[in-house]
Amino acid sequence: MKFKFSKYSGVGNDFIVIDNRDNEIKLSKSDIIRLCNRNIGIGSDGIIFLSNCIKNDFEIIHYTSDGNLGSLCGNGSRCAISFAYKNNIIKKDTFFSAYDGTHKAYILNDELIKMEMKINSKIIENEYGIWVDTGSPHLVIESSNIEEINVKKEGAKVRYNSLYNKDGVNVNYVEKISNNTFKIRTYERGVENETKACGTGSTASAICMNYLNKTNSESIKMKCLGGDLMVEFEKIDKDFKNISITGPAKLIFNGEIEV
Repeated sequence: MKFKFSKYSGVGNDFIVIDNRDNEIKLSKSDIIRLCNRNIGIGSDGIIFLSNCIKNDFEIIHYTSDGNLGSLCGNGSRCAISFAYKNNIIKKDTFFSAYDGTHKAYILNDELIKMEMKINSKIIENEYGIWVDTGSPHLVIESSNIEEINVKKEGAKVRYNSLYNKDGVNVNYVEKISNNTFKIRTYERGVENETKACGTGSTASAICMNYLNKTNSESIKMKCLGGDLMVEFEKIDKDFKNISITGPAKLIFNGEIEV
């Protein structure tokens, strides 16, 4: 089976994007693992399929690099939106379906995309940090110097502990730089490693820092290893509304591969 693909990067969080609206491309778990492998494949943190959707412009199906079906991916979604726009599938405004329902997004320019986000759970403080689901489950841990943390090692300890082992969790280490700027490093389940950026993690972390009164800003820059993401929201009483994330999605190259 031969098919075309595009390699995209959302602030260093990279994806293989495939137009599968005709539903002809069938990949096994081992196919996905091999394609995502950086030594023998294309290399990526995951694969994003664009599928047909009756309700919205398209549906995003996300697979993590371990070959499993993933939950919402913020950076991967923006990459898919950019792909859809460049291939005349959508206009500058779009509604699309994803793991946690319908999202709206806006093409701001050739690379910058703003995407509406959601909170799908209560915000829960526990002995490990503060947990919230923003399309994917995230644990946010505040740190004074995240550059010194071995994120792969320490993140795996949390992801595989007795509380989170069954369903998994993404682990975010966050350091305050100023009232509206935070550094973030993320261990992602499914990739089972640190990634250069995480969209749902940046969203969760910005909201949690406000929730904990570490900032009173409702427009927060999250500085990831691969670049910056802007998270905005409105805090009404104790609820977070009108949540969005803005960041780039860059085409790296187009290709064709046979599986």
